[in-house]
Amino acid sequence: MKIRAARVSDAPAICGIVNYFAERGRMLHRSLESVYDAIREFDVAEDAEGNVVGCVALDVYWSDLAEIKSLAVLPAKRGAGIGSKLTAAAVRDARRLGVRRVFTLTYEKEFFRNHGFRVVSRAKLPDKVWRECIGCPKEEACDETAMMINPNRAGVRGLAGKSKRGRGGKPSTRGVSRRHGGR
Repeated sequence: MKIRAARVSDAPAICGIVNYFAERGRMLHRSLESVYDAIREFDVAEDAEGNVVGCVALDVYWSDLAEIKSLAVLPAKRGAGIGSKLTAAAVRDARRLGVRRVFTLTYEKEFFRNHGFRVVSRAKLPDKVWRECIGCPKEEACDETAMMINPNRAGVRGLAGKSKRGRGGKPSTRGVSRRHGGR
């Protein structure tokens, strides 16, 4: 499995994967146009045959804040650690960019907790974060969990080949993000 920066030719596959989950209420729908517009934000997971089987985007909001969104893996490929590798790639990218806080809005709270993210109050996120919520069917009753991580202190599984462990073998929560089921 190879994690790499997305190419323009990956846009239809990204759109298909994201919208598979959007149709099931797990993330926001993305038009093909919006994927092309944000293609530089995406990383993809590519299998041995060269097929895109997963994706993630890192959207920078401000000098110290970015969002992990559109994290999705084809159902047939779930459980193989691809989501973990994509998450680690997005956190590494945030670190490289000098972003100090990465957040996400997610239904997959345990997944992100296992990767060093912590639950935060949605009220702590700036208003501009909610720009994509306009027009969302769940806008008035959003049930996603806000989570955040500091990519510079993150114990994210996959960053160094394995997760950092705290006392008792549990994942470390030192340091300590994702949005709309991965948006």
